[in-house]
Amino acid sequence: MIVYITGATSGFGKSIALKLAKNGYHVIITGRREKLLQSLAEEIKQNYPVEVWTSPYDVRDANSVKTAVNNLPDKWKHIDVLVNNAGLAVGLNSLQEGNIDDWERMIDTNVKGLLYVSRNIAPLMIEQGHGHIINIGSIAGKEVYPNGNVYCATKHAVDALTKAMRMDMVKHGIKVTQIAPGAAETEFSLVRFKGDKQAADNVYKDFIPLSADDIADVVEYVVNLPKHVCVNDIVVTCLAQANTTITNKKNG
Repeated sequence: MIVYITGATSGFGKSIALKLAKNGYHVIITGRREKLLQSLAEEIKQNYPVEVWTSPYDVRDANSVKTAVNNLPDKWKHIDVLVNNAGLAVGLNSLQEGNIDDWERMIDTNVKGLLYVSRNIAPLMIEQGHGHIINIGSIAGKEVYPNGNVYCATKHAVDALTKAMRMDMVKHGIKVTQIAPGAAETEFSLVRFKGDKQAADNVYKDFIPLSADDIADVVEYVVNLPKHVCVNDIVVTCLAQANTTITNKKNG
């Protein structure tokens, strides 16, 4: 069994790679930071009897995605699970004060990157007659919160694309699942606040958020279900978070 994971250098992607390696999957890990990919590859190989293929590229570059997939050795093209995890939020401004560079970075990564990767891997799954595509969405794809405008829009797009993929893939026997996490303590807020660690830490102050391992556990669950069972959509939050705007910060 082979899993292909985008954005595997940290956070959800890294935890998912480790979790599925523990489950016996051979792992293709991709991401922009080559040194972190190599470090993760070594960690996996030291702990689990599986093979690892590293593929450093930026999902925003359609040609790089196509080249990376096309250049996989034949044995690595039999991909059983694709995890479209690469994604980010940048900035937290009102629309009228938004930074266009931030908008393009989010749209290009969260929407177009997911499309580029899926476009290249879905045909491989169709050819082999099975597969499972897992899109990492967000609770922000179900609701909109103040100053989340463009990020929320990109994750609403992931929600819609997942539903569309489910329709396109059903006749080919390929599963499609969206996992939509709420607040989770990873690099997410550090990226959103452009390296301001104090601002990032304050997001999770006074409650216990989800961890990357929590989301990896959900991925492990959905990929191990019987062949005839497909979970279409999961929204998962920590106990303290009711929705995008209501979090109990005293009893997390």
